[in-house]
Amino acid sequence: MIDERTSPKTPLIEFVWLDQDCDYVGTRRSRLTLRREAMLKTAATLLTAAAVLVGSQTVFAQWPKFIPANVPKTPDGKVNLDAPAPKMPDGKPDLSGVWDVVPCTDCPQGRGGRGRAAGDASANAAGAQARGAGPPAGQGRGGQGGAVGRASMGNVGGDYPDGAPYQPWAADLVKKRMADNSKDNPDANCMPLGIAQMNAHPYPRKTIQTPTELILIYEGSGTTVREIFFDGRTAPKDPSPWYNGYSVGHWEGDTLVAETTGLMEGWLDVRGSPITEKGKIIEKFRRVRYGYIELEETIDDPSAYTRPFTAKLYWRLSPDTQPMEFVCIDKDAVHYVGNAQK
Repeated sequence: MIDERTSPKTPLIEFVWLDQDCDYVGTRRSRLTLRREAMLKTAATLLTAAAVLVGSQTVFAQWPKFIPANVPKTPDGKVNLDAPAPKMPDGKPDLSGVWDVVPCTDCPQGRGGRGRAAGDASANAAGAQARGAGPPAGQGRGGQGGAVGRASMGNVGGDYPDGAPYQPWAADLVKKRMADNSKDNPDANCMPLGIAQMNAHPYPRKTIQTPTELILIYEGSGTTVREIFFDGRTAPKDPSPWYNGYSVGHWEGDTLVAETTGLMEGWLDVRGSPITEKGKIIEKFRRVRYGYIELEETIDDPSAYTRPFTAKLYWRLSPDTQPMEFVCIDKDAVHYVGNAQK
């Protein structure tokens, strides 16, 4: 990944997000400029991502940084991410905020808190773990409950030594998709990403909580809006499938548990782990401190997997920013490695 940088000589930047296996993770425009046109280069080895600079006048394209007055501060005036989680009037944790994906809840905050900064040792270590390099020192894994936060947008099964527990046909499909450099990934074709990829996307997401629902706005999927209802309703029976399905939730103590059914067939991660219309996703949201949410996703799809499995993610609050308007323009996936189109 290439860190976001701007200067008078290089005002426009576009980024390619790759994990260490050169799996595509996403692209990101500079948050300080509007893109006029971008060209992406690939090399045979592709050990690093490429950024292309395009000349133009710098144009501000986002809300200016702003920190609300009621945000807890440390004695030196910084936002106290370790303060207690805020509460709603009904006593439930307030999950509202703008959140970035981070490797863990104790990782040092990167440059501006936006994604994973280049050179961030914690982020680099997490990337190595996601490739199956073994769990962090002192942490083991085992069984369904062995998740340690190694899952990623590139690999939803990263919390397990042998990866996700695929059915044979699903394992073959993932091998084929990876051999094709994941060129059919919805993210490459301006299609809806699905819940798992949006939850793990390096672009931020905004959550808005009311007494009856949690609203999620994902920048990385064309500012997709998703609703989780916890007002007592039940999921529809025999629904028309949706990309993001139908989500109903309930509280278990301080944890919001959401179950999503009625999904369309789709991709759970960049490598192509499938989910079928028979699958469901169970999410557990827990705001462990003011600045952190721990999210556990359990994938239960007997058509594609031999057993349910869990992916653990961490979100860190970005208290002074808002998601930017994002529009995906289909370029026939030319930014994918190995695409033959010129």
